[in-house]
Amino acid sequence: DWPMLIREIVLTFLMAAVATAAVRMYLAALLVPSFMQVENAVEVRALPVTNETADHWFYWVPKISGVCAFFGAAFILLPGLGIDQDGMLVLSVSADFVLLLLFLIAVWRRPRTQRNDGHGHTAATWFLTAYFVVLFLLRIAGLPILFWFTFAAFFLPFAIVLTQRGVNFVLRPGSEDAGRPTIPAVTIAVIDRAVRMILILAAAYLLARAWGLDMQSMQDSNKTTTLILRGLINVIVIALAADFGWSIIKALIERKLGIEAHAVISDEEMPVVDPQQARLRTLLPIIQNILLAVIVVMAVLMMLASVGIQIGPLIAGAGVVGVAVGFGAQTLVKDVISGVFYLLDDAFRVGEYISSGSYRGTVESFSLRSVKLRHHRGPLFTIPFGELGAVQNQSRDWVTDKFNITVGYDTDIEFARKLIKRIGLELAEDPEFKNWVIEPIKMQGVQEFGEYGIVLRVKVTTRPGGAFAMKGRFFLRLRQAFKEQGIELPFPTVHVEGLQSPHGAENAPVEITPELKLAVAQSHINRRRKKASTME
Repeated sequence: DWPMLIREIVLTFLMAAVATAAVRMYLAALLVPSFMQVENAVEVRALPVTNETADHWFYWVPKISGVCAFFGAAFILLPGLGIDQDGMLVLSVSADFVLLLLFLIAVWRRPRTQRNDGHGHTAATWFLTAYFVVLFLLRIAGLPILFWFTFAAFFLPFAIVLTQRGVNFVLRPGSEDAGRPTIPAVTIAVIDRAVRMILILAAAYLLARAWGLDMQSMQDSNKTTTLILRGLINVIVIALAADFGWSIIKALIERKLGIEAHAVISDEEMPVVDPQQARLRTLLPIIQNILLAVIVVMAVLMMLASVGIQIGPLIAGAGVVGVAVGFGAQTLVKDVISGVFYLLDDAFRVGEYISSGSYRGTVESFSLRSVKLRHHRGPLFTIPFGELGAVQNQSRDWVTDKFNITVGYDTDIEFARKLIKRIGLELAEDPEFKNWVIEPIKMQGVQEFGEYGIVLRVKVTTRPGGAFAMKGRFFLRLRQAFKEQGIELPFPTVHVEGLQSPHGAENAPVEITPELKLAVAQSHINRRRKKASTME
């Protein structure tokens, strides 16, 4: 039964009060100020801010929002109360000045943070002061288009950055202590990009409404200005869609690359690289670059088409240029195609040790054209795929090492075999080598009768890349065991017989001449060469 005017006044100011209360409740959930007495408030907030910062903005933002809501409600009711345009202008200038003072007080009294300490805090304060003063001047000067553009130019990036920090803070990796589950990176990327897209589209819609643009009329209009604006809106939408899709693809690839780089960890913490994971780390970076190029090209073509440019001739021209480049850069095309087939054949992966011709080393990375090999002595080789040729991969599955041991002719071969087997089994149980050994060191048999001893053939099978020190340890233990058991390890010697003297002296001393020294040295060299050729 209330009169219409009183009902309208009450409802208008009641809506302003409800809006102010909603802002206050939202900030309380977002910032968790200290008056709520929440334990570990810094951890449960939606933004990474300190208690002082949270209390400051929870105090000032609802007040500024309440004043804005009150002024908005008042200006809605003033025309019905008989206030003319001049009176509205005077009141609006006064209201804008009050809001400017509130914003400046809030900015100047905000607490310092570790990120904005010292000169950075002062510079940011003066920048915000100048920005709000410019907004006030544009407002009272009656330039709504520049006002809303300046407003969106600052608050849209600010809202995007604030949202990104909030999403990354709320969805940060979980821990057992905090009791939070780990959120997949794909979910974080989807939420972040979705919120960013919503903010940008909302800003574009509000700007269009503030500038008096009607989306429905823009579709039916042929004016140059409306066509340009419609094209720009389409470009923004396409760019946002491309960014959204690329962020999801990138998050998926990074998640695949980050899952268990070393898939199997034993009790001794010996890493065994998962072959499937190694293959993914090899292929996914190239797939990521290819997908990025495809998304960029498609987005650019769609943007050009949205602004009215015919892309058919561009595609045809690009095809002609591509054919010309293909004929002129046959080596490059050969390298790219060879690289594709190397990857399809799974010839090597990142982290594996390979050799090809005069090149050898560990695969560090590769592109569509070349592969980078890090030699074990340090040099880095960049080899085009077209020049790689046959590849010897020394990091797959297992490796077998065969070597020789020479013992004296009077050695008990069976006893020596048992000694070698015992030492091999001991090394196979050593914690340092246990997880690398597939078949322990053992003797295969007699290789040959050498010039100064019996050559025994020994072999061992291990996983690639982990038992470099075992062979040296085996030689040390075998030498000690042979020494304890009286087994001789022969070495090449030269016996020089005494010369016959005419007076019957059987063993006359021999004069060591330079020619004799040269002959002895040559004999040693010939024996070593023969031994090396026999081992090969």
